[in-house]
Amino acid sequence: MPRLINNVQSAAAAIRAGGVVVYPTETVYGIGALALNEKTVRKVIALKRIPSKPISMAVSSLEMIDTVAYIHDDDLLHKLLPGPFTVLLPKKDVVPLILTAGSLCVGIRYPAHDMACQLINEVGEPITSTSANLTGDPPATRAEDVILDVDCILEGGTASLGPSTVVDLVNHTVIRRGAGYESIERAGLLHKSWRDR
Repeated sequence: MPRLINNVQSAAAAIRAGGVVVYPTETVYGIGALALNEKTVRKVIALKRIPSKPISMAVSSLEMIDTVAYIHDDDLLHKLLPGPFTVLLPKKDVVPLILTAGSLCVGIRYPAHDMACQLINEVGEPITSTSANLTGDPPATRAEDVILDVDCILEGGTASLGPSTVVDLVNHTVIRRGAGYESIERAGLLHKSWRDR
């Protein structure tokens, strides 16, 4: 099993050096690597044994989103994030197509989790955000659940909310109901014209 650490700076240094780290969020544990680097994205794809499928990225501020994607509904974004949501937005050219599996949109998480945001801040740029499990296996909710051969695992307690709700802000579609869906429904954040895929 990879070594467990609780030092955010060490985990960030590993990512900046081109490594792959597992880190906690409020939803599930995620795999973190440089999201704008094709080589490190390929490492994540190989680790998870993912078929051709998009990988989301995690950011630590709305300003960081603006560096990688085009924002059309700033008000809704402020209401959803940070939180247990993945939002789909049109990507900027800095985002490699391997991350989006050829799509012109990118999935973005801004986690409501202090340690995750500290990690991203220390790295200084977006990191990958995909669950820390083999494709088809249940997502990891504790550091001890992770079986992937990564550089290290950042220990951050139990991630209890389950997979995020995926909201397509381009096509006004809820792609996946997950953590937080009931709260946005109760708050009436999604207009009646929105639909579930």
